[in-house]
Amino acid sequence: MRDGDTVTTIDTATITVELPDAFDPRWSRLPGIQVEGRHLTIDPTEYFFRFESNTWLVADWELVKSQLLGVSETTESAVEQFALDFIKNHGESTSDAALVLATAYGVYSYLFREEHLAGLGLPQITAHHLRMLREAATLMALNKVELDGHISNVGPCWFFPAATSVVFDLDDEMGGMLDEVYHGGWLAERRRIESIKAHAALGGRLVHGCQSVPDQSGGVVAPYGASMANFRDDLAAFKAGWIEQVYAHRMTAAQ
Repeated sequence: MRDGDTVTTIDTATITVELPDAFDPRWSRLPGIQVEGRHLTIDPTEYFFRFESNTWLVADWELVKSQLLGVSETTESAVEQFALDFIKNHGESTSDAALVLATAYGVYSYLFREEHLAGLGLPQITAHHLRMLREAATLMALNKVELDGHISNVGPCWFFPAATSVVFDLDDEMGGMLDEVYHGGWLAERRRIESIKAHAALGGRLVHGCQSVPDQSGGVVAPYGASMANFRDDLAAFKAGWIEQVYAHRMTAAQ
């Protein structure tokens, strides 16, 4: 769609959703997205760098909360197996992007809740920063990777520190700190287990292209079984130019 990508024949109708809480109006700084309180409007032809699929796998968030979040792994079954079985039994394909966003907002309101602040060991991170995480991660749920590892949907929020710096006027240090909290579920086992179970509502598990230090490789909810080798190669091929385009929307003092 930009920089040589072509629009495919998939439905690129405007996405509209009303979420439980208002989003920061500064999300409208990014192309193709408008925010009016709790109402979000996204034009896929403007918002995405690559938009090749308008279907996603989701499971009912209320069902995840009631049947999966309280399940504990055993010596016989790992938490990943519980999540995979749940997705097999309850996952459904949808072309309703609003449902994906609403489901994601439930997932990330749970994962980035204020009770985690005390255990992060990062006094710089406040409840306001958790709101940033919830909003950015919700939009990231529209990104998509296929089973063969090909990345079919890429929006600005793939590049997490860049997007949050544009929207929330964060400097590089704080943007990187926020990214650390975002993928800190890798490192804190309690949060990792919560993440695995909660992401069943989005049809997979959260995988990151980066390592511990933020390098703008972002993350996506990938289906279990997706080729991570192909995922890595596809990501490496496109990220540099698109990161630059996201930063181009950063506000300056003159603006």
